[in-house]
Amino acid sequence: MKRILFLSFLVLSVVLSKGQSTKIMLITGGLAFDTLQFFQMFDALPEIEYEHFEQPNANAEIANGKADDFDVLVFYDMWDNISQSEKMAYLRLTKQGKPLLFLHHALVSYQNWPEFEQIIGGKYVQEGKRISEDEVSTYEHDVWVYCTIENYTPVTSGFSELRFFDEVYGNFRISEDVKPLLRTRHPKSSDFVAWQHVYNQSNVVYIQSGHDRRTYESADYRKLILQAIKFLGNTNE
Repeated sequence: MKRILFLSFLVLSVVLSKGQSTKIMLITGGLAFDTLQFFQMFDALPEIEYEHFEQPNANAEIANGKADDFDVLVFYDMWDNISQSEKMAYLRLTKQGKPLLFLHHALVSYQNWPEFEQIIGGKYVQEGKRISEDEVSTYEHDVWVYCTIENYTPVTSGFSELRFFDEVYGNFRISEDVKPLLRTRHPKSSDFVAWQHVYNQSNVVYIQSGHDRRTYESADYRKLILQAIKFLGNTNE
């Protein structure tokens, strides 16, 4: 009888664990976006719970240890101001292995913090006094972006190609250490528009698409985001 009860407990534990929600800290700020449709997208993702934090409060909360309450951090911010204590908090999270998902314009954040480029795996370079013209990144709104799968991982599983009416970035930097996930041939875009890699102990995913509601409402985009979150959440177990 004890063995039967024990086995029943194990089966119940497996069933419950499969339906367990992934808790995400969702971070925005620094740029206007289609807020209604953006949050509707996250509301619709199955088995995802999120709490929203806006910059600069988000970085203050991260420095205070709030990120410990979440399985995955999702960044949809474009922010530049960051204190030394906040930088140290980000680096501490990577040493602890906190999974990180960066979306779209997060690639532009922290232009003057070199280590952030290593964390996210690339950099959109803005104009500046010490930036040469050939280094500056570019963008183009309202274009069809056709993507092929460069590497199949849990993030890209089930896709053969993707298409979004979105925004492309060109001439941005991508680390040689990342594993490219999506490639586009759009003439105004850099080749790779999504990747994953490991920084310190953290698994990191970056997805460049996600400019406005037309992409948020795409079933393929929602599936891509969900698979990225689930992949990152599983690596944190």
